[in-house]
Amino acid sequence: MRPLCNRNGRLSIALMSAVLSGILLFADVQSVSADRGRGGQMREFRDARHHHDRYYPARGQISRTLPRNHWVGVHGGARYYFSGGVWYRPSGARFVVSAPPIGLFVSFLPPYYTTIWAGGVPYYYANEVYYARRPGGYVVVVPPEGEVIQTQRSDQLFIYPRQGQSEQQQADDRYECHRWALGQTGYDPTRPLGGVPEAQWAQKRADYRRAMSACLDARGYTVK
Repeated sequence: MRPLCNRNGRLSIALMSAVLSGILLFADVQSVSADRGRGGQMREFRDARHHHDRYYPARGQISRTLPRNHWVGVHGGARYYFSGGVWYRPSGARFVVSAPPIGLFVSFLPPYYTTIWAGGVPYYYANEVYYARRPGGYVVVVPPEGEVIQTQRSDQLFIYPRQGQSEQQQADDRYECHRWALGQTGYDPTRPLGGVPEAQWAQKRADYRRAMSACLDARGYTVK
């Protein structure tokens, strides 16, 4: 049998290298496995704040790759990746589900968000992150202070792309259709009661939904 030690009683370099590689591989597998649920899927949590009621991957988990359709943002010299309301930051050759830094600018909102009002100012909420409107887009902000007087969800209409539209294209199309439907009906779901008299709210909301559905269907989406 080949001795494990040389004359000085030390492990051979080849054996030490093999043992170390095995340990690192085992630790790597354990690390990734610890952040995965059954079937290799990421653990998710239900974000019920502000009646948002959507599921997102829990923060701190590691992904080997980014979603195919993702957006890249830079803040303080660091890169962040955004897809479906989920944020990632690089960690070596992999990516960690994380929170975006305050002040990070984005050109569009997540596909699903909840509009809240605090102090007469609208904020947009998704996945424990608050956004506020800025020229040309939105910025990540600290949670607003004061009582939330109104909450409305943007996902009253569920859209499914029929033509493989990217996430950013979906957000752009939804916004353009929103502008068109607003012009047609005078109803704005990002404002309390849609910005219309309470007596007209139900009818105007229904008109807005029909207009949105027609616009999105024409752009290649199935709307439910």
